[in-house]
Amino acid sequence: MSLKVNIIGLGIMGKSVAQVLLRNPQVTLTAIACLDENNRNYAKQEYGIKDTYSDYHKMLAEQKPDAVYVATPDWAHFEPVMTCLDAGVHVHVEKPLATSESEAAAMVRKVRATGLKLQVSFNHRWLAPYHATFRMIRDGKIGECLMGYARKNNPITVPTKMIPWAKDSSPMWFLSCHDIDLMTWWFDRDPVEVKAFGVKRVLKEKMGWDTYDAMQAMVRYAGGAFATFESTWIYPESHPAMPDSFMEVVGEHGHFHLDRKMEAIEMSTPQGIAWPRSLLNYQVYDRWLGAFPSCINSFIDALVEDREPYVTAYEGWRSTAVLDAAHRSAQSGETVRISPPPMGA
Repeated sequence: MSLKVNIIGLGIMGKSVAQVLLRNPQVTLTAIACLDENNRNYAKQEYGIKDTYSDYHKMLAEQKPDAVYVATPDWAHFEPVMTCLDAGVHVHVEKPLATSESEAAAMVRKVRATGLKLQVSFNHRWLAPYHATFRMIRDGKIGECLMGYARKNNPITVPTKMIPWAKDSSPMWFLSCHDIDLMTWWFDRDPVEVKAFGVKRVLKEKMGWDTYDAMQAMVRYAGGAFATFESTWIYPESHPAMPDSFMEVVGEHGHFHLDRKMEAIEMSTPQGIAWPRSLLNYQVYDRWLGAFPSCINSFIDALVEDREPYVTAYEGWRSTAVLDAAHRSAQSGETVRISPPPMGA
């Protein structure tokens, strides 16, 4: 069985997604929609994709794909996702699901109404230490989860040189979304309220952007458990590319510590110390392994096997609800209550 798959968006993530799909024997990548003409030409030359579009509506009408991967910027997920679902097309969407709780809730309701499959690309769930933690929590190794802490930090090169749309995002949208998904997955509780803080100084002075340099949020979950999330993307350019990433869960009978640097390669050269990326997407002999291709290929398997994806629209709503509330709290200075889960979720 070969699934006809298209991609909407061909930036950094879209190009990486294309490489994974082209290697999957269950997939025929037939078309890509992208606003940038240079990227459309790149798809033709590098991937041999004959059909490229500037308008994804036209692509959907002409290609009639089985599934679409939406790889647009964070704030541009809602319209293409809803258009795909209205066209009867399954969707794999980049994280986060949306940048407002109301949009995420609408997506959940649409998925429920159509019976289509949607997976959010929270690929860190496919990293072995995080998945092992999930299994051990479910097996009751530390009892009920009571408290969590997570931080994820990047150098300033990430917003200023890597992501062209960083001025419209924040370190919490870009970085903490993974940690919020993992913690909520482990706790298996709906978030109920958020109190957050943020600072806007370095990027405002350096780039003229009205976006946060750093944020911190405390989230309370149903049942009383709580977790704190921190993120910044203004570490100096001299900081190695490996994210400073740490997570902790405290339960009734024990705890877990997870430090990404302890799972990584440390390398020193005359230029300095670095941690080469080796967790999300890497080649072993003739195969590409890691959390990134595993997440994408798992969604394809879900379509072939006709099963529920592992990161559902509802779970995407949980993370977006926290992130949306955190930004509203940081702006207002008030604790923000999260809306009840979407009906039918």
